[in-house]
Amino acid sequence: MGQQIEAEEIGCWRGQLNLSARACENPELRAFLVAIQPGQIVSGAVSGVHNFGVFVHLDGEPQGLCTGFIRVPDLTWDRINHPSEAAEAGQRITGEVIMSETRNGQVAISLKALLEDPLVRFADQTAHVLNGTVTKIVPFGVFVRLAPGIEGLLHVSEMTDSPVESPDQLVSEGDQITVRVAEVDLQRHRVRLCAHDS
Repeated sequence: MGQQIEAEEIGCWRGQLNLSARACENPELRAFLVAIQPGQIVSGAVSGVHNFGVFVHLDGEPQGLCTGFIRVPDLTWDRINHPSEAAEAGQRITGEVIMSETRNGQVAISLKALLEDPLVRFADQTAHVLNGTVTKIVPFGVFVRLAPGIEGLLHVSEMTDSPVESPDQLVSEGDQITVRVAEVDLQRHRVRLCAHDS
């Protein structure tokens, strides 16, 4: 009681001010993080690739620290099974800042934000019949790659009129199939497919 501390305001809830002393423990780190704004373009070197995301040594960060982090959904527009498909240790990257957090000493970055959404150019393909490759089989249907960065869902009900336990009774991953583009939903970033003769 009575001890003087330095803390940062992190929010207000029901009239109560919430503070974080942790954010002020390293003044050099705090100054670096406060100077970074959402939308800013930053660069750095990948320090580690894990199944939950990618850590990045950002240019200008205090020595001995690693402040950059990219979540899996922010790496690429492509569907990937592991972040190692989009980044590797030592690689130089450039991304857009989503958020700079003084509480956890981290800068959230998006590589995807600097890349054009491939679905925008694909939007005019609605009603077109296309050939694609089955990339993933799920209980309710299959995902089909139609172009680089573009995958659509073909529901199992579109694949056959006969009852089946699983779509893998009809197709296998890697199979080439012909489908019709039923809908391109830019808002939800989804492509819905139907049978090509429907």
